[in-house]
Amino acid sequence: MSKSLSTMRKGAVVLTVAGLVGTAWTASAAEGPSRTSPVQDSINSLVSQEKFPAVLASVSRNGRTTSLVAGSSRIDKQVPVPRDGYVRAGSGTKTFTAVVVLQLVAEGKVDLDASIETYLPGLVRGEDIDPTKITVRHLLQHTSGLPNYTAHIGLDNFQKIQHKFFQPHDLLAAALAHPADFAPGTSWKYSNTNYLLAGLLIERITERPVQEQITERVIKKAGLRATYWPQPGDQTIREPHAQGYGTVSLTDKTVIDVTELDPSWGGAAGQLISTPSDLAKFNRLLLDGKLLPPAQLAEMRKTVDAPVYPGSEWRYGLGLISIPLTCGGVYWGHGGDIDGYETRGGATDDGRSVGLAVTALPGTFGEDLPALKAVLNSVDTAFCK
Repeated sequence: MSKSLSTMRKGAVVLTVAGLVGTAWTASAAEGPSRTSPVQDSINSLVSQEKFPAVLASVSRNGRTTSLVAGSSRIDKQVPVPRDGYVRAGSGTKTFTAVVVLQLVAEGKVDLDASIETYLPGLVRGEDIDPTKITVRHLLQHTSGLPNYTAHIGLDNFQKIQHKFFQPHDLLAAALAHPADFAPGTSWKYSNTNYLLAGLLIERITERPVQEQITERVIKKAGLRATYWPQPGDQTIREPHAQGYGTVSLTDKTVIDVTELDPSWGGAAGQLISTPSDLAKFNRLLLDGKLLPPAQLAEMRKTVDAPVYPGSEWRYGLGLISIPLTCGGVYWGHGGDIDGYETRGGATDDGRSVGLAVTALPGTFGEDLPALKAVLNSVDTAFCK
């Protein structure tokens, strides 16, 4: 999560947010939350208090779906936010990748507890890195100890790499130039390198591109009409969408438009584009057993403690996170951070589902952890109120 697919910005015109914290909204009166509902109030506060330019949300309960928005699609002038517009899904892609791997497990083509050396011989080499001890399960659960490639490809100065195309093997080389963080299975640490390798595993087993396999096996199977993998060279987002914003670098906090970027560094770890309702629907269908056999879904829901931030109480399964709700129980999903957009949400076992997106990473307009917690609180409100 968060530091996962983060820290990209754009170049061009410098923008300000002064005076543009008014809210826009859409919700069918017959569908649920109104202008004064707790959910609408919560996403309005993400604009007014946390200064996110725009918020898009989809809430499904009792068979009814409501779409809500707040803010403005642009920060240099007031532009209505498109209901259920396209957003970059970032690390939400990981669940799609994990589903394909688990489908291959169900087909008898992959063993979760076999080593990656079994499937990708000679590929993973590095200091304190023993590929015979790293299993497929370790990859999907972030317990491999492999260093995170996104920490080593220049994302801290996004303007320099915004339009750069990355090959998967270059990303892997950037990671493996650094020592392992810990021995496989002894700890948990988020690393995009795990899902880069999961994508390469899919390609090795199926002898087809990972984007094709995700599209055919998950997106089409789930009937997700607004979810797609941008093809090489496509730096745009389909219409309608709100603009995404970031900062020039970790040290230069000038806010700039980062909507267009080359997402190749995300790959199987974070390249997909979707909408809040599609992401909510995907998680709903996943929990309902529509995408995996019961045995593989059960494996996906076997979790370990995932200390994303102090006191988070999150637990990480195989590309799926369980997050406690203030009203009791948990929801299952996977957030995503990629410059310009953050997505959060998931589904509960009793039928509720939520997809929420903001058009800047937490920390773009203030401190990152309080802003992240505010987004998570809005998701909790959408589930609970």
